[in-house]
Amino acid sequence: MNGRGSAPRSAGAAGSPERARRPGVAGVFVIGLAALAAGCSTRPYGDLIVGTTAPGASRVDLLVATTRAPVVDPPGVMFGGARGRGLQFADIVVSIPPDGARKAGEVQWPSQPPGDPAHDFVTLRADRMDLAQAKTDFNRRVSRTPGHKVLVFVHGYNTRFEEAVYSFAQIVHDAHVDVAPVLFTWPSGGSLTAYVYDRDSAVYSRDALEAVLQALTNNPNVGSISILAHSMGNYLTVEALRQMSIRDRGLPRKIRDVMLASPDIDVDVFRRQIAEIDAEPRATQFTLFVSRDDKALGLSSFLAHDTTRLGALDPTKEPYSSMLEQARVNVVDLTAVASNDVANHSKFATSEVVTAIGDRLAGGQTLNDAKPGLVESLGAFTHGAVDVAAGVATGAVTAPTRLVDPTANEKSVDTAEGSVTLK
Repeated sequence: MNGRGSAPRSAGAAGSPERARRPGVAGVFVIGLAALAAGCSTRPYGDLIVGTTAPGASRVDLLVATTRAPVVDPPGVMFGGARGRGLQFADIVVSIPPDGARKAGEVQWPSQPPGDPAHDFVTLRADRMDLAQAKTDFNRRVSRTPGHKVLVFVHGYNTRFEEAVYSFAQIVHDAHVDVAPVLFTWPSGGSLTAYVYDRDSAVYSRDALEAVLQALTNNPNVGSISILAHSMGNYLTVEALRQMSIRDRGLPRKIRDVMLASPDIDVDVFRRQIAEIDAEPRATQFTLFVSRDDKALGLSSFLAHDTTRLGALDPTKEPYSSMLEQARVNVVDLTAVASNDVANHSKFATSEVVTAIGDRLAGGQTLNDAKPGLVESLGAFTHGAVDVAAGVATGAVTAPTRLVDPTANEKSVDTAEGSVTLK
């Protein structure tokens, strides 16, 4: 999550905006109550038990690359919150219930794994792979994908492995876009109290994400790459892209779109990151999704001593407006859009937004086309040079938590000998 906090500060570094205002005791109390209410419910765990599909159900086939350590017990977890040694890979197929049995934009979690495929998301295959198998499997998938398009998803804070899998499967299905989906999942502790651990895990994983993106870029079977990141996953994503840009003197042209959904990034940090990326000419289109009523980012701001988070800024205000225009970052403001969760942190998973994403990506349009699209259909706001874009979110925020954390009993394996590094 993310938040607001202590007494307002004056401007920091040169050009920095006035710090975010403190929400007050009442605001912090409300956020705390929401977290406590979530903690009293059941949260999905161990759902990757292989089951069957149902008539009319759909299938989503995911390639997974992860820096999480493999879990051997309990079953149905596969990868946990501990950090692995290098990259691990998996092939996971998810069955999505028939359209008439579900609400688009949401994950229908099974009450008990493997679940009822007529009404629930069900795992059809969950196999670990080595690097050679992952390459062969990916080449098979991308070669039969129209336009050889790849969609990479990087989840956010407080996300367990199965939550990342099912959330991305929901997004791919509801977008109705034909891509080769790649999930990059990093070792989140999957707990509200693991914010610092998750932040460190994101930094721990940036070299691995860069390696995955380099491998995709260098693959002759890949035509284009779109990246969608959510919450703290944006920090990991932009850091990896910054490294790539410095190392290779710019971003590869195959990386067409980078979509930043509710990014938990300090505004001043992002200003430095995008400056390094822009040090060389870039064709990559960056799109930012903001919502000023995002309570999760409000909590992050609170923890970060009132620093403004990128995903909660007001794009009409200076110095944000000029910074975004100079960096050629497109913005869609979803503050007025209804949310499926009390934190207003997963607006991007709504059916209207996800469908608009698919329409634009499938049509081959760049995300700053001045054609009727996402902004017009949602009635959202764009400012100045800021134009239409698309975004994504994970439904993990809407999944409640347990008072007793089941992940404490996970048995991970040391992957020091079995890990791989992409070159």
